[in-house]
Amino acid sequence: MIRESVASLRLSRLLTLLFLTSHLFPLASYLSPHDRLLPLTLLAAQTWNSAGTLSLVQRAVERRQLVLADSSLKSYRTRAHGYLFFLAQVGEGLSQPPRLVKADELQVEVYWKEGRSKQVIRGWRDGRFLPTDITYHRDHLGIVTNNFGNTIRIGEGDEVRDVVHPLSPEGLAAYDFALADSAAIRTAQGEITVYQIEVRPRTFSQPLVVGTLYLDVATAELVRFRFSFTPAAYLDRQLEDISVVLENARFDNRYWLPRRQEIEIRRRATWLDFPARGIIRGRWEIEDYDLNPEIPPEVFAGPSIGGLFQPGGGDSMWSEPLERAIAGVAQPVNRQDMEALRAEVERIAASRNLSGLPGTRLAAGSLSDIVRVNRVQGLALGFGGRIGVRGSRFLVHPTIGYGTSDDRLTGSLTTSWSSGPWQLSLQGYREVRDISDWPVVAPLTNSLVAQEGGKDHGDYVLLHWLGAGVRHRLSGRSVAALDLGREESRSVATTAAPARGHYGPNPPLGSGSRSVTRVTLERSSGGIGLRRDLWGRFSLEAGTGNGDYLRVAGDASWSVRWRGSELLTHTWVGSGTARLPPHRSFVLGGRGTLVGEPFRAYGGRTAGLLQLEWRFPVPIPALGLGAFATTGNRMILAPFLSAGFAGRALPLLPWHSSDGIRPVGGVAIEWFMRLIRIEAGVGLRDGHFGITVDVNRDWWGLL
Repeated sequence: MIRESVASLRLSRLLTLLFLTSHLFPLASYLSPHDRLLPLTLLAAQTWNSAGTLSLVQRAVERRQLVLADSSLKSYRTRAHGYLFFLAQVGEGLSQPPRLVKADELQVEVYWKEGRSKQVIRGWRDGRFLPTDITYHRDHLGIVTNNFGNTIRIGEGDEVRDVVHPLSPEGLAAYDFALADSAAIRTAQGEITVYQIEVRPRTFSQPLVVGTLYLDVATAELVRFRFSFTPAAYLDRQLEDISVVLENARFDNRYWLPRRQEIEIRRRATWLDFPARGIIRGRWEIEDYDLNPEIPPEVFAGPSIGGLFQPGGGDSMWSEPLERAIAGVAQPVNRQDMEALRAEVERIAASRNLSGLPGTRLAAGSLSDIVRVNRVQGLALGFGGRIGVRGSRFLVHPTIGYGTSDDRLTGSLTTSWSSGPWQLSLQGYREVRDISDWPVVAPLTNSLVAQEGGKDHGDYVLLHWLGAGVRHRLSGRSVAALDLGREESRSVATTAAPARGHYGPNPPLGSGSRSVTRVTLERSSGGIGLRRDLWGRFSLEAGTGNGDYLRVAGDASWSVRWRGSELLTHTWVGSGTARLPPHRSFVLGGRGTLVGEPFRAYGGRTAGLLQLEWRFPVPIPALGLGAFATTGNRMILAPFLSAGFAGRALPLLPWHSSDGIRPVGGVAIEWFMRLIRIEAGVGLRDGHFGITVDVNRDWWGLL
């Protein structure tokens, strides 16, 4: 049996080299050893609904009505191996990778006969990595056997129902089509030319799809379909979006049948724009086709997806533990494929909104934006809102806050407009902020220890800003931003009193007004399934006015996973010129940076930090916490080494130069399904010991 299939083939005329490395090389993994890619054809500028494009689409519509395009295919039997993941994503902007909550692995027998299909779940196992009682719709536990037919239905019709397929008889009237790119694949049996056809609704207010079709030019067969939906398609109002990839492969040089499928369903609360998202991610591999077998009619009796109705089926079906299987398969948990698809769909949709969530609702960046405690504001309360213009990506985001000890009003107003990968914004704010680029404590933890023990781990400045910004998504993981504006910094004093103990004075950090230009490049983590990953942030900032300055800062993290363990490296460095404002200086020491050294003892115009951590699980007894949660039977043990330095101290500030490198050695443990992190460290120069207890850093953005 000879099999060929096609992966993503999107050509960028300006970035041909980038395209070759990111798209064509992965394509090779789906071709047989005797197949090879031919040079790509550069097509003319994109034109919607050209005669040639509509002719090809019309052929594809007619072909799909002939039942898999070849009457000689009467039936098939195959097996599908799939993963379902439930993930949680939190934090401002929801830019960080999601955390794994639950994982399911399934083995499914698939039968098809002249338009009828049946799937039987033979093996099913699951594992919980955070407390949850989630259950899935039944159709999430199987594959799509007919490219959805003429109408698309997801979540047993509770999530999406009766959406017209672009290649259905009604599709030509409902959609616009544009020829984007092409590719040729040489096989042992000849050459296959594939056209990439972009699809958008003629009316975005209707329940339709936005995406890309890949068609075999010779046969008009559907090779691949990548798409999302318009907001009107979502029946569950908590749905933010659904992204789908259906990839077919050619078997026996004549039949295009399912080969790989992915779906991602993202949900958020409808009444509150809060930085928390639930994600269902599924990935399926389909292989070992038996073509035209005799299938008894009784196989198709009962529901379309039968077999197991809960995890089970015995351990003999699995060659390795679930955690090891997940660790060995990067792509199912790796989010960047779907991020790239969403970026592609947003480009096709341009300035039209594709989120299924209400455009206008209350908003809060975190729990601490609603209520928090610190030494300069005391109890501070705040809230905000999100106001969207129906059908567009124009957004107004106001916030307001009040400090009960300093009687100071704070707030912000941001307006933004997005089109494709671009976002333009205007922003003004009056905010009390900690000066550090690198957070050192969960905001909720800081409020508790500040109120109850007088230990506030922040040094605050009052900032006024009025400016404009532009952001451009370079890829699914990378963003570039430019901000221009006028900033004023003012010192604020300690005004609150804790329940016990007392607060120290807040340092003088204000230095007047300046015009500020800031350039930022950011690459987010690719997800927990990658064996190797590199992510970080770089910023270049210039200020003119009350003392000109230049500031450069960057942080980078590198992760390598091997046999169940992980080596994690993190580094950040920063430097500023002689007239660097106090609130833009760098600080380190103690909690969050150098555990074992005094808290924020070191700082100045130049600083750096390097951390090495080796993480591996160790078995522990699990304590039950109800019907669907335990403390977990694994604890992460993480010996670490850290080293930091700071120099060129600023006058009148409590931190000083570090007098060279300050090394620290210690160990961290993460318990209760990695929700709690305890760190203990010793300063290797003077022997000082420190210990901290906090929520895991992954959840700080929510708190």
